Amino acid sequence: MNARIEPKPAEDPGSPAGALCLDFANTAEWHASNDPQERLTGYAELLAWAKRRGVLGQKDVRALSLEAARRPQEAVRVLRRAVELREAIYQVFSSLAHAKPAPHAALDLLNAGLAESLGQARLRAGPAGFTWGWAESPGALDRLLWPVTRSAAELLTSELASRVGQCQDDRGCGWLFIDTSRNHTRRWCAMGDCGNRAKARRHYQRTQKLRAQGALEQAAKT
Repeated sequence: MNARIEPKPAEDPGSPAGALCLDFANTAEWHASNDPQERLTGYAELLAWAKRRGVLGQKDVRALSLEAARRPQEAVRVLRRAVELREAIYQVFSSLAHAKPAPHAALDLLNAGLAESLGQARLRAGPAGFTWGWAESPGALDRLLWPVTRSAAELLTSELASRVGQCQDDRGCGWLFIDTSRNHTRRWCAMGDCGNRAKARRHYQRTQKLRAQGALEQAAKT
């Protein structure tokens, strides 16, 4: 039996960004710059991302890889749809992070993906009660997108929506995340990355300012 793809909650502790949909939005690096770097360069890369994020298991990845090899044109179409969905999610949440209205076209595309995904959602009975699951569709090359759209809908309609932030690096990092800091003051994708660069830049600017002031004071004494 094929492993089932379980929907992700809005806040995912195992997610670098805090939610599956934001992880997906971050699959383009330097997203807010004039030269974003695409990481989903093929269907295989899409599967690899889904495996890393726990959307697919190894058996699912292997089965979908074989299916994509048999239907390469459809795999290309699914990849194109995935990138379009990724861009729509990015635009909606980037707008949310900056307290701006979501672009209508992006929201329409997200809603279209959600309608398709929810049509595959199923209730499953278990010892602890009912849980959400997905239809058994082992040959559906796009099934890894279903949990992504559900995650986006859950996050947008949750209290965590107000905590969505975006890296403020001036080079255009654009990384999205859920700000879980106590005072909602997170500004960077990570302190070890853009945060350290900003800290070093501020230190350099302060040093230059002090040197300039010292030079002026010295000149005034002579």
